Amino acid sequence: MKGFPDARPERWLGALSLIIISLISLGNVVTRYLTGGSFSFTEEFSVFLLVVLTFAGASVALRRNRHIRIGFLERALPGRWRSALILFQALCGVTVLGLITWYGGKLAWQEYQWESLSPGLGLPQWWYLVWLPILSFAMVWRLVQQTRDRLNGGLDNDA
Repeated sequence: MKGFPDARPERWLGALSLIIISLISLGNVVTRYLTGGSFSFTEEFSVFLLVVLTFAGASVALRRNRHIRIGFLERALPGRWRSALILFQALCGVTVLGLITWYGGKLAWQEYQWESLSPGLGLPQWWYLVWLPILSFAMVWRLVQQTRDRLNGGLDNDA
């Protein structure tokens, strides 16, 4: 496998989120310095974009096999048992991320149906919430890819 496995959509989304957070924060600081006031949207957008950045980055880390793992037991086990442990780890991860995807999607759908508005700007709340199930599903997909690669020996199991 050459270099790192790719998670290009998540990398772009994370980079875009970070750039926008930086620009609106800089704009807010300059505006506050010059006028004594600040933009009303910066906190709401920054928090939303920080969540997007976190989930996108976690998805990239999954694809690159960079999440923290205690590998002592994994390294000590013989091949067949190591594979069973890797599958168990993946099953636990898919279960948790699947629940986040399901309940996040349910919450976003309810917010859409209720036509809830954000407290700061009055934007539809589901605009912010819909990213939770999308990005947690991306993490499920990357976890499946990572597990496949780990079982096939394509990734270093000691990472």
